[in-house]
This record gives sequence, C-alpha cells and structure tokens, in this order.
Amino acid sequence: MKFLITVVIAVGLSLGVWQVYQFWLKDHQQPPAAAPPERVINGEQLEGLPSKLQPMLEAAQQRGAVGLREFLSAHGKEVADPRLAWIQLDYVLVVAGSDPAEARKVFGQVKARLSPESPVYPRMQQLEKTYD
Repeated sequence: MKFLITVVIAVGLSLGVWQVYQFWLKDHQQPPAAAPPERVINGEQLEGLPSKLQPMLEAAQQRGAVGLREFLSAHGKEVADPRLAWIQLDYVLVVAGSDPAEARKVFGQVKARLSPESPVYPRMQQLEKTYD
C-alpha cells in the first residue's frame, strides 16, 4: 500500500511539474515575427513617363516587340527611370523569343543602371537568372 501511494504521489508531482513547465513556456515564447507584406508593383504606377506618351506606349505594347523597340528608340530619352526600366524589361520579355541576344543586351543595360533601392529591382532580380 505504501508503494502504491508513493507511485501516485510521484505521478501527480510529475504531472504538476509538466503543467507548470507548459504554462511557463506559453508565457515566455515570443510570437513569430510577421513577415512584412511584399509590395506589389504595377508598372503603370511608376513615375517617369510623361502623360502625353501614355497612349503611344499602349499602342506600342499592342504591336509587340517591334512596337516597343520603335517606342524606345523614338521616345526613350523622354522617359525616366523607374518607368523606363520597367518598359525595357517588358521589351526584354517580348523580344526574348525571337532575338535572345537583343534581350540579354537590353537586360544588361537595365541591370547596370538599377540600384537596389529602385522599385523595379525585384523584377530585375526575378529575370536575372534567365537573361544574365
């Protein structure tokens, strides 16, 4: 009988210690840090494109690689970064199927010009493995 009482007390103390330990862990665990939400960038929201060129850009985009190439050669000096970089990356994606060398050349120009602070930098990084 003494042995049974000793076992019951030992089991009870063990369970009590376990409950106190679990309670202590819950109070002292730090909640997982929430990851900052990724900023989704839309090229049309970027600054650098004069409003008078917006309709011309839309028409050029509908014409594909040829239209974007002509737009960039005719109006590239009027468009500033970060919008210029975005348009050039659009051109890289469109021309890659027909002229990979041209795509790599334009991508290299954009990569050399962009800094990590640029809003277009994450998009450039996504394309880097393909066009570098």
